[in-house]
Amino acid sequence: MKRVAALFLPDWPIDRLRQAERTAALPPEAARSGPAFAAIGRVAEAERANQCSVPREGGWRPGARWARAEVEAAIEQLPTHQRPPQRELGRTSVAADNPFKGERPFKDVHRQGRPLDASPASAAWAADAEAVERAIAALPLHQQPPFRELSRRSEVMDHPFKAHPFKTMPPDEGGCSHHALAQPQAFPRSDRPTLAQMAAMPAVQYPGEGPHPDAHGREPIAGYAAAGRFFQTGRTLGDLVARVCVEETPGSAASVRDAVPLVTVARQGGRVAIAAASPAAQALGLRPGMALTQARAQVPELQVRDADPAGDRADLRRLAMLLARRWTPVVDLSDADGLLLDLTGVAHLHGGEGRMALRLVRLLARRGVHACVGIADTAGAAWALARHGRGAVRICPPGAQVEALDPLPVALLRLSDGAIELLARLGVTTIGQLRALPRGQLARRFGDTVLARLDQALGARAEPLDPVVPPERIQVEQRFAEPIATAEAIAHWLGELVPQLVAVLRKAGLGARQVELVLDRVDGVPQRLRIGLARASRDPEHLLRLLGRRIETVEPGYGIDAMALHIRRAEPLGAETLGAALVEDTPPELGPLVDRIVNRIGVQRMWRVAPVESDVPERASARVAPLDPAEAPAVQLREDDVRRLDGREADHPWHLRWPRPIRMLRRPERLDHVIAELPDQPPRRFTWRGTLYQVACADGPERIAGEWWRRPAERDAVRDYFRVEDTEGRRFWLYRSGDGLRGETGDLSWWLQGMFA
Repeated sequence: MKRVAALFLPDWPIDRLRQAERTAALPPEAARSGPAFAAIGRVAEAERANQCSVPREGGWRPGARWARAEVEAAIEQLPTHQRPPQRELGRTSVAADNPFKGERPFKDVHRQGRPLDASPASAAWAADAEAVERAIAALPLHQQPPFRELSRRSEVMDHPFKAHPFKTMPPDEGGCSHHALAQPQAFPRSDRPTLAQMAAMPAVQYPGEGPHPDAHGREPIAGYAAAGRFFQTGRTLGDLVARVCVEETPGSAASVRDAVPLVTVARQGGRVAIAAASPAAQALGLRPGMALTQARAQVPELQVRDADPAGDRADLRRLAMLLARRWTPVVDLSDADGLLLDLTGVAHLHGGEGRMALRLVRLLARRGVHACVGIADTAGAAWALARHGRGAVRICPPGAQVEALDPLPVALLRLSDGAIELLARLGVTTIGQLRALPRGQLARRFGDTVLARLDQALGARAEPLDPVVPPERIQVEQRFAEPIATAEAIAHWLGELVPQLVAVLRKAGLGARQVELVLDRVDGVPQRLRIGLARASRDPEHLLRLLGRRIETVEPGYGIDAMALHIRRAEPLGAETLGAALVEDTPPELGPLVDRIVNRIGVQRMWRVAPVESDVPERASARVAPLDPAEAPAVQLREDDVRRLDGREADHPWHLRWPRPIRMLRRPERLDHVIAELPDQPPRRFTWRGTLYQVACADGPERIAGEWWRRPAERDAVRDYFRVEDTEGRRFWLYRSGDGLRGETGDLSWWLQGMFA
């Protein structure tokens, strides 16, 4: 039976915007800067100091012969009453069994989550525990065993990340109310431990555990998924709490950020309207479509960002690609804030529909994305359930979509606004009322649209999904029965693989920009050759020529048993028209020449200088690829833009009125021993790189002011540039920092910017 899940992201533009701002504003170390997390870190350090005598990253193996001798010698030197148990020293002479093995009363109580006195078995277990405690208290202090050695705990707590029985989840556990799931998943306060309780739990370590890899992945003693220590990382439960849980104090950064009203705006005709609103803004009465002026008057502290529907759509498609690769092969974009997932035949791979949906909601919540999931037999029913009701996940049993949809509003059938308004005038507000109306009258009044949506939701009419197709890597491969080791054999098989690669590129409508040849050697050490192309191409002769020149760098070793060509970068490349090229004279194609030079000397050693709109000389040029377009595309101005009134042609950044040197230094270099008259005379002599230069003639000054809009330090900065020529005919372009009159314009130091030809 077909099952469809609808993933609803009600605050997708806001969540995406906040995630981008959070990533740009906070450093990676700021994620654990809260006071509660600092306390957890101190407790974890104390645990690591008292857990075991094994040094971290020291390579000490418990039970080694030399280590055992040292430990035994240390024990012999201690008095009898001070000798600690062997297990506390980080080793043991015999393998210790699980201390909780056979404890049925404890397992029953822990799994069912009941208090200790909920059953006779648990009551007996509690009585035994009290008897053990009294026996321990009666012992002398130096004879009392360590707490960890008793393999017990002071209280019974359920697993904090255990999935709850799932039909409808409370709102504070991921409900679709806009106050939940804006941050990592929260759990009900009645049955979850607090951060302090989690931090107080000891980190359990098996006797004999240490840096050996076999210790990684063992089941924790107390049934807690995070109680044991991780292999070679030093992480304990406190670190897991700091990474997964959220500090819920009212003044925390997460709560303050979510409490600030935030909206995105877009221009609609002649006004600026709200495109999306955060939960805090919606709680204050702001809704999409409201004018921005009205919203600012209603909420003065409102934060406004520009809407980016194209970016939202692209990120939503990227999320669909990720789900198609990892969760289900059929994922469709239903609208601007939702996805449709076909769960047929894949839900059991994730533990069932409920666990799969809950896990997806929690994973998105950890990324700061609020999500709700509805599951039903049809896409229309799942879409409606995801957008109505309580709980993060709503599951409709198979074949029960009629009963589930009858009480829902007709707007959840994905009808147009006009149809919804007309149905409201007729008194039809729910899907059940609409389903009870005669179909002939509905068809005459509304056409086939309303009936089609109703039939699709109820399963009477098919609604196929249009899945996104993740792009596949383009590659061709050839394996050999016997290894090859000669350059002639490699060249022969390259001649076989390149035409196959070109055929795949032609079928996909792409051109290669970067190709990698991977040769798998017998000893498992691959040889990689990568070539780049200045322009997208799928010319087999050109590709084979570039790859053939690199064969001499291959080290075949004991032989090569496989060859593969991978496309690492590609661009769309359609068919080319050759009619004009056959009639008119066309400039020579420089792409093959540039490719040969670049693949010989390296891509970092060949570039072209392009102009940049800037008055500061070191910002007025940029390195670009050799065959990139020389001029940037013209900016399309709106009809009401005042720049349309200027009918003059735009000046080129490198205008002839302002000659610039051929060679520009990467950074201006300071000049010493400069003799010049103030305020506007050129230098008579200067020293650069230890050489003294006498100036024969000069021209200037050319004053260039700082770009005040970039940073405050350039608000008053001034440079006076001079073109000077020394007695040997060498021409330089240098400047003085400051105008020679006001101290805030510069310190009157001299700098060399470049040299003329």
